[in-house]
Amino acid sequence: MTQSEAQLEADLVKRLTSLGYELVALSDMASVHANLRVQLGKHNNVVLSDSEFARVLNFLDKGNVFDKAKTLRDRMQLRRDDGTSHYLQFFNSQEWCQNQYQISTQITITGHHKTRYDVTILVNGLPLVQIELKRRGMELKEAFNQINRYQRHSYWADNALFQYVQLFVISNGVNTKYYANNRDQDFKQTFYWAKEDNTLITQLDAFADSFLEKCHVSKMVAKYIVLHESDKVLMVLRPYQYYAVEAIAARVMAGRKNGYIWHTTGSGKTLTSFKAAQLLLDNPKVDKVVFVVDRADLDYQTTKEFNHFSDGSVDGTTDTRALVRQLSGETRLIVTTIQKLNTAISRTKYDQALARVKDRRVVFIFDECHRSQFGDTHRNIVNFFSHAQMFGFTGTPIFAENKVGNKTTRDLFTECLHKYVITDAISDENVLRFSIEYWGKLKRKDGSLIDEEVAAINVKEFFENPDRIEGIVDWIIRNHDRKTQNKYFSAMLCVGSVNALIEYYETFRRKKVAGEHDLRLATIFTYAANEEDDDADGLIGDPDIDLSEKPVDGHKRDKLDQYIADYNAMYQTNNRASEFRTYHNHLSKRLKDRDRKDALEKDRLDVLIVVNMFLTGFDVKRINTLYVDKSLRYHGLIQAFSRTNRPLGERKSHGNVVSFRNLKARTDEAITLFSNKQAIEQILIAPYQDHVDAFNVAVKELLQIAPAPRTVDAIQDENHLLAFVIAFRRLMRILNVLQGFSEFSWHDLSMDQPTFDDFKSKYLDLKDRTKLKAEGEKAASIIDEVDFELELIQRDEVNVAYILALLNEIAQDKGSLDSETREATDQKLKQVFDLLSSDVKLRSKRELIERFIKENMPHIPTGQSVTNAFEEFWGQEKSKAIREICSSEGLKTDALMTMIESYRFTGKEPLSETIVEALNEKPRILERKSVVQRVTDRLMTLIRVFDDDIGNI
Repeated sequence: MTQSEAQLEADLVKRLTSLGYELVALSDMASVHANLRVQLGKHNNVVLSDSEFARVLNFLDKGNVFDKAKTLRDRMQLRRDDGTSHYLQFFNSQEWCQNQYQISTQITITGHHKTRYDVTILVNGLPLVQIELKRRGMELKEAFNQINRYQRHSYWADNALFQYVQLFVISNGVNTKYYANNRDQDFKQTFYWAKEDNTLITQLDAFADSFLEKCHVSKMVAKYIVLHESDKVLMVLRPYQYYAVEAIAARVMAGRKNGYIWHTTGSGKTLTSFKAAQLLLDNPKVDKVVFVVDRADLDYQTTKEFNHFSDGSVDGTTDTRALVRQLSGETRLIVTTIQKLNTAISRTKYDQALARVKDRRVVFIFDECHRSQFGDTHRNIVNFFSHAQMFGFTGTPIFAENKVGNKTTRDLFTECLHKYVITDAISDENVLRFSIEYWGKLKRKDGSLIDEEVAAINVKEFFENPDRIEGIVDWIIRNHDRKTQNKYFSAMLCVGSVNALIEYYETFRRKKVAGEHDLRLATIFTYAANEEDDDADGLIGDPDIDLSEKPVDGHKRDKLDQYIADYNAMYQTNNRASEFRTYHNHLSKRLKDRDRKDALEKDRLDVLIVVNMFLTGFDVKRINTLYVDKSLRYHGLIQAFSRTNRPLGERKSHGNVVSFRNLKARTDEAITLFSNKQAIEQILIAPYQDHVDAFNVAVKELLQIAPAPRTVDAIQDENHLLAFVIAFRRLMRILNVLQGFSEFSWHDLSMDQPTFDDFKSKYLDLKDRTKLKAEGEKAASIIDEVDFELELIQRDEVNVAYILALLNEIAQDKGSLDSETREATDQKLKQVFDLLSSDVKLRSKRELIERFIKENMPHIPTGQSVTNAFEEFWGQEKSKAIREICSSEGLKTDALMTMIESYRFTGKEPLSETIVEALNEKPRILERKSVVQRVTDRLMTLIRVFDDDIGNI
């Protein structure tokens, strides 16, 4: 018999009480308030009067989740009734075990709906951990979706105390995960807890013993939640990050031994190193922490990232003199490059300034400590700083097999303090697997093959042959949309030399002028004279973006000036090659900004062409493809490939690597070195035919549930409907992977595209039908708890402009006497209605467009543009919708129009204050949140219907 949710809850409560939690019955928010008053008083050794507690509640009610996280860690200066002051502590984050611990179940709150929370952990009376349970056998994601609904519907109610939740825990008994209270995150940002050896702890009882133990969960809240200042969200460390930081802190506390952390590329090394640095600064034995990177671009990026985590925590060192001032001054946390650090300690002119820090306790943390030039600097640092202690982070250590020179990572840093390799990360879904395609045989324009065997005669001449490069450019133009899901993602192209890069860029540019593609391309490369092209050994060189003191290759400089001018024309910017660092940072920001929710399509960059730059340490989730025409090996290969495998929702299923060189043996070699020989199948996705077979099996399973699209309507049983949703969703997931393969064809599948689209329409109809019941969350349909993963459907570039193009063709041919033309017209009309039903972006516009087709199109005179008639119709309907919102909500029309324009420009919803100011009558305080939310929802619906996905009409 399956264990019920109630049984699961009872078992968890029993387990937590055995761990020392006090079970307290809190039925509603009034009892939560009463309990908070008692617990805060006990924690602060004070008795709070009615008026004093009212002031406390008012203080706690201010701000959003991020603001409340700061309030939790701060103190309140409470004015007592007798006129004295008392500093009230909400959470003891220094001695985190010294707090008051309780648990409660089924706390009921009424917001938009009446909701009941499964299990709540209260610390000093504040709800800091919320646990949502689902019965065994149900998808864990359903608990995640339930919490998302709580956030929308009720966490803000009754002084918003539940916005103090720091951690969520979700479990179905056999799988248990945790995550920080971050409204914008995806299910893929939920984590299993693990042992130090990365063995997952998934069972709820074991998770409770390990993670929910009172001191440990308090430690996670106190030390291992990071307040990301830039995005104003909470982040929590994953288990391997936690163990790494703990290991470093313990090492420093115990003495001055060195050590290194092996955490695979893409596992969040910057966050780990920031938290390690932050905690080391709390150690009174440590005078300074210096975070050392090996290239100037990472200096900029890492300084920026550190300041994202804690605003103003790092002063960037713009030159060597600035670094010397920071080392000799009061700055305790410094980010610098290895080159500047070496210069500072090697030149005698800085000896006097640095004399006071030579014998101080300085901890060095080295980013990506696999760099070959580190050996000399290592000796210099040890010789200069008498009390130096050094820790390295690397995703790809140097072993005896791949060492350059005489040193390995172990030689420099002694033992590995914690290990988390790529197979661990893929297993945890912290990084994605790779799909690698090798394309060696390319054709000239006359159809003859460019034979790679001639490479044995002249390798460089062969790889830089213009015919070969043109063949690759043509391949990319043909396949780029498929690889990047119609440019939803960006790509990088890495090549073997600057000369090859120039040939590539010129070829792309010539073909764009000829109208053969519309890709937005950019490039960057150093233009130092006699710069070697590090392509022979397969490792990635270390380009320096500070070129001010280097001799210039005039030809390369002129070319880069031309390419930057192209970039400026495309994006209306004003970059110059003479300000190389500024251009580099601008390019980096353009790609990184694609990860933001408010990213605009006009800022999109499709392909970045590089030699070495951006191939290490550059993390962008919206990059999913790497085109490779470059020799890569060992850590260079893994680093470059890893630009593509950052998770981003269900839509990004893997990283694409398309290699135009035969790197198969080297890929296997690198995977074996950095994981094991059995890891290749785990790191690389299965070949095309395997996914075809999986799709066809999934089709059979779907057809057993619903033999045809029309039969879905007859399904009444909710469990049967749930089975259909899960089966079709599995089909979509497999198709999402299949469509990324260059050889993809619907002819290989046992379901054709029209049938798939019909099923997709039924799937979307089912989602539309299953709405939450007003009676409360517990009465909701089980279908409501399933994620329909609509992002998997949002692939094709279908918009209103596309529909209008079809309607124009229909209008031109509607009076034709030719039977075949009329038949084709009928098919186009059916295609329009099918698109309106099956495309998720058009469904909100379906009713209006169908009304235009049925009521307006028959009266458009022959020869007149359907587009003009539609624009008039659309404008009238939009004006009508705006008038209706203003009338029913009591809004000022000009203020609403301003909000719409502001959203078009910024992509951000209006602030609450903006909406309140736009109302003719200001709502009462208790009504304000619900009124603001309702107006925001209506405004966003209007924009979604009339403005989004319109296209160029």
